[in-house]
Amino acid sequence: MRILIANRGEIARRIIRTAHRLGHQAVAVYADPDADMPFSHEADDRYALGPPDVASTYLSIEKLLEAAEATGADAVHPGYGFLSERPDFARAVIDGGLVWIGPNPDAIDQMGSKIRARSLAADSGVPVIPGFDRSQEPDQLANAATEIGFPVLIKASAGGGGKGIRIVRAEADFETALAEAREEARRSFGDDRVIVERYVNRPRHIEVQVVGDRHGTVFDLGTRECSVQRRYQKLLEEAPAPNLPEDTVSGVRESAVALARAIGYDSAGTVEFVVDGETGDFYFLEMNTRLQVEHPVTEEVTGVDLVEMQIRAAVGERLEPIDFHPRGHAIEVRINAEDPSAGFAPRTGTVSELSVPGGVRWESAVVAGNTVSPHYDPMIAKLIVHGPDRSQALDRLAAALDRLVIGGIPSNAGFHRWLVDLPAVRAAEVTTRLLDEMPPPPAPDESEAAKLAAGIWARSQTVVSADPWHSLTDFRVTPGRVRRVVHLQGDETHDIEVDPTLPEPGVARVVGNGRIAVNVDGHTFGFTVLGREERWAPGGSGGHGGAEVVVAPFPGVVAEVRVAAGDTVEPGQTLLVLEAMKMLHPVHAPGRGVVAAVAVAKGDTVAGNQVLIEFENGEEEE
Repeated sequence: MRILIANRGEIARRIIRTAHRLGHQAVAVYADPDADMPFSHEADDRYALGPPDVASTYLSIEKLLEAAEATGADAVHPGYGFLSERPDFARAVIDGGLVWIGPNPDAIDQMGSKIRARSLAADSGVPVIPGFDRSQEPDQLANAATEIGFPVLIKASAGGGGKGIRIVRAEADFETALAEAREEARRSFGDDRVIVERYVNRPRHIEVQVVGDRHGTVFDLGTRECSVQRRYQKLLEEAPAPNLPEDTVSGVRESAVALARAIGYDSAGTVEFVVDGETGDFYFLEMNTRLQVEHPVTEEVTGVDLVEMQIRAAVGERLEPIDFHPRGHAIEVRINAEDPSAGFAPRTGTVSELSVPGGVRWESAVVAGNTVSPHYDPMIAKLIVHGPDRSQALDRLAAALDRLVIGGIPSNAGFHRWLVDLPAVRAAEVTTRLLDEMPPPPAPDESEAAKLAAGIWARSQTVVSADPWHSLTDFRVTPGRVRRVVHLQGDETHDIEVDPTLPEPGVARVVGNGRIAVNVDGHTFGFTVLGREERWAPGGSGGHGGAEVVVAPFPGVVAEVRVAAGDTVEPGQTLLVLEAMKMLHPVHAPGRGVVAAVAVAKGDTVAGNQVLIEFENGEEEE
């Protein structure tokens, strides 16, 4: 079989791997920014979709079907995200005479609307959270929220991934939160319908992996916990879900199978639940009719290849139910190109160094030399570890994060290293509010990393260079030893005197070509080694005429501008909204002032650090 993969990045590579193991051929499709990404070269054939805009590439049903015809594909795997839960795409594939590697379109359709899915779950005897979905009129939604009682949750009816969701804690905030949730839902899914639900105070996010075939077989492969989240984006996922009452575990598993059977589910999918961390009560959240990002942790504890299950079900094979007994414990963290010290702002750039420790499962979108672009999601890779029990799995995750080096671009790997040691994580006592209730991790210390990097560089040059004076330009002779000064440029400039005769520090590093990257507490710090001339070269001056400015924290598209020249703004007021990597990010005023000029308009594409708003000099102080 020749399988076209209607997706990109790490999930495309994951599908290619299983396809090849089973003796199938794989066809990759790619937009222009992905031309040099690994997935587009690892397939047996590839097809160019065109410019980066997702609407005309990865979201274009017409273009994808053209690709299938042009490359002789006879099956399509949608991966996750993009078109994976679009019943019209599934029907178009089937109508085109191709094998659809996913559930039947009717099942996708039934679960595609959270409003309809709630009703079907209730009809199947699955508990649902008290809520309101009978109208989309703002007044009726607001009245329902008041009747339910604050806090309430507003969530998009279509899609997932944490988009179009807002927690509302007071009646006065409902109107603004509703507008924001609807706009984000419209941009993400083309559907601005929402549901208002009771907000569970100590919520845990628990999933059940289900598998079905076209002969009526439906079974589950146990639970996962995905409660460690930020802005509804999952950060750490594990299987099986720890520290749950036995009746809750059996209840969610039986409910998931009952719902899947009720809709004639015939592929791999996930039923998600909110579990009350205080009572153990559980409620249906949604069903994802596709492969999940976190599917590897289930594979690790079951030994089942879920992509293989999807392919076998799609071609009509009868699947034998698997009696689930977890083998140890597995944990996954999503390594994203983002800066935790800047509010997790997404970052773009080239991965200049990459060193992955052994003994882990590394599902990566990139290799060293690849660029993370602003056009798609910021995921670099998924790091998965497996251990005989949860404690050992956490220890292995900590050790792996200590040995991982990702240079050239900020990532959240150091944040994950901090996360692993939190008492609540270690004790399996987390809720989806964990990170809202925790103080942020301490900022990484570049100066300490620079000391380690300078020592490593000095020793490497002493050992491998035929001319040790080549890169180490400053030397100081003291009685009995030679000390060398190494000039490093990271975020700051460091001039560090080191003794190259001392043992090297035992930290992960990548050295070469005048670059050194080191891992300290899970954070990768990258440095360029400077010669004396570079170190003391006069620097250029910049600025904007002394005026106060607000700059773009990262590349993106201006989704909304809320101020104009002459407006007086207050501290924290939203000035404009940027859209980047499929999320909306408000940009706030740093203080009180008068807007002198707005340098951008709605729809403009902006670069990181580009000036967005200028303020008048001498703004009024409070």
